[in-house]
Amino acid sequence: MSANEIAERTARIDALGYDYEARDLEPAGDCNLCGSAHRIELCHRDRYGYPAVFNVCARCGLGMISPRLTPEEYGHFYESIYRPLVSAFHGRLIDAETVQGDQREYTEELASFLRRNLAETPKTLMDIGGSTGIVAEILRADFGCECTVLDPAPDELAVAAKLGMETIEGFAEDYDPGDRSWELVLLCQTIDHLLDVRATLDAMRRMMGESGYAFIDVLDVGFMMRRRGSIEGAVKIDHPYYLGRETANAYFDLAGMEVVAEHASHNGHLGFLLAAGKPSEPDWERLAASSARFLADAWDLRAREA
Repeated sequence: MSANEIAERTARIDALGYDYEARDLEPAGDCNLCGSAHRIELCHRDRYGYPAVFNVCARCGLGMISPRLTPEEYGHFYESIYRPLVSAFHGRLIDAETVQGDQREYTEELASFLRRNLAETPKTLMDIGGSTGIVAEILRADFGCECTVLDPAPDELAVAAKLGMETIEGFAEDYDPGDRSWELVLLCQTIDHLLDVRATLDAMRRMMGESGYAFIDVLDVGFMMRRRGSIEGAVKIDHPYYLGRETANAYFDLAGMEVVAEHASHNGHLGFLLAAGKPSEPDWERLAASSARFLADAWDLRAREA
């Protein structure tokens, strides 16, 4: 990208008038994965130019922004800032309507992966963070399953309801399914946006019952750093957490989910099909080694920037 293009992008973002430093911020607290308080600061600015501090847990390698927006501030951010900010960054309109083309392409790839690896076609589906229900709609047409969409945005849920889907307004970590379970539970392109990954995966595990499956994808932070050519290029205020393959698997162990199949996409997303299992302790020594490799790669990237 040329200097003029960078300047134009910066001007578009500045024109939004979003003062990140003036918003209410809070510390992320101890590591959401391993509970350690030992973290290493890698950068102090995100890809939009906002002064966000990116930290990595020294014990397990989980990345996080701390301090970060409070839950109330994130609610305001997603309601009024998120789509205009992403549009300003890319220089084109990205909203609930225009994004549907990308969602359809994504879901067609997902459906193919599920068909290859699921023993049986699911009859019921829960899509956490399912927005307007586009992903669920395509899978419903493919599998003939009954779909439920859980999302905190009432306007987007209204679109899903018009498609004939059951909708539940709220956050996964707050939702109590009671005796209900679904044969397939999805968390698509959402885990990085969560404020409590561990609580959400625990909730997903309850929704799966003892015979259900889940699909979760993560945006690999190491891949994005290499692709963007900088640490800051992989960081953005709408992603409180940053995972890779090792940290994702550690979360699955703790939640009681067993990996059945994996899929790596061209854009850095790692997809996991998971079966219901029993909670177990991750291999913390392996995670520590993975964390050390990640930090070494980050230092190497920083050195090449210099």
